[in-house]
Amino acid sequence: MKKNLALTFWALYMLFFAIPFPMFLYYNIKSESDIDALKDGNPYLALAYLALSIVLWVILLVGYFRKWILQLFITRKNMAKIKAHGVLRESKILNAQKISKATSVYNTYELELCFKNLSDSEITHKTTITDLKPLAKRFESGNKLNILLDRDMNQPPYMMIASSEASINFRSFALRILGFVILSIAVIAYYIFSYRTESYGMGWRFLAFWHPLILCPAILLFYRILVGFIFRKITGLSDDSLVIKFKGIKTSAKLIKVSQTGTYINEQPMMRFELEYTDTHNQLHRSSLKKVVGLLDLDITKQEYISIFYLPENPSQIAFTSDLNTL
Repeated sequence: MKKNLALTFWALYMLFFAIPFPMFLYYNIKSESDIDALKDGNPYLALAYLALSIVLWVILLVGYFRKWILQLFITRKNMAKIKAHGVLRESKILNAQKISKATSVYNTYELELCFKNLSDSEITHKTTITDLKPLAKRFESGNKLNILLDRDMNQPPYMMIASSEASINFRSFALRILGFVILSIAVIAYYIFSYRTESYGMGWRFLAFWHPLILCPAILLFYRILVGFIFRKITGLSDDSLVIKFKGIKTSAKLIKVSQTGTYINEQPMMRFELEYTDTHNQLHRSSLKKVVGLLDLDITKQEYISIFYLPENPSQIAFTSDLNTL
């Protein structure tokens, strides 16, 4: 609960500096002299700014459309494929935590499962499931649960509960559609509002790179890149980390050297770990990983061996087991 509240706070905090704050500054700094200078503005530069703003908003809206709407159909299609051709595994429920509200019709649980991945290495993984048959008490700690793994691992989800069915919640889908339509209409309305109140019969000459039509989408896109960058830096995980988790082979790597990179995130040092390990073909590999290490976790730098996963088809791609368990 505290984690969700913190994420909500930071999301709203960042949203404030992406939309209301640039608008507040722009409309309070703008003066009558700016209006008088419109006739001297370069019309071609204005059209370039207009094109830039449209491109930024289109990139942003396409991203939201894919994440909010299209991803539902991609997920359903992938789950249907896993249902038909997935690899069956038996998992054990290590922990089951109820996360649904007391007023919810069905209980929703966050399950921590232990099972063997596609390379028969044991992993732990968290997943969320809604219990449609509460009387059966299937989702309790210690119970066994059949799951299906995606043998191709092209895109998430990479696993599903064997008894689950791929379907789309109509209410959730309708709310996503409504949200996207409202956002799109708001963007178009702001273009119309800006043109009618700021053009003064001189077209788009009022546009500048600090105008909210350009600054707002630019900041939102920057946030998207920044959040992904910070996540990768803090966790040391890459975009392929889930693939390594579900396809990788677990082994112990010898810690050759640990050095500081000179980078600090939240006053915690980023360390470079140089590791040496042997694959299943008895081939020796040497690779390195960067990871932000908390001041209370510095003992990891003194260990002789560290548990890692590596991809069998590309042994140079590795990840710490402890990091993969958090996914």
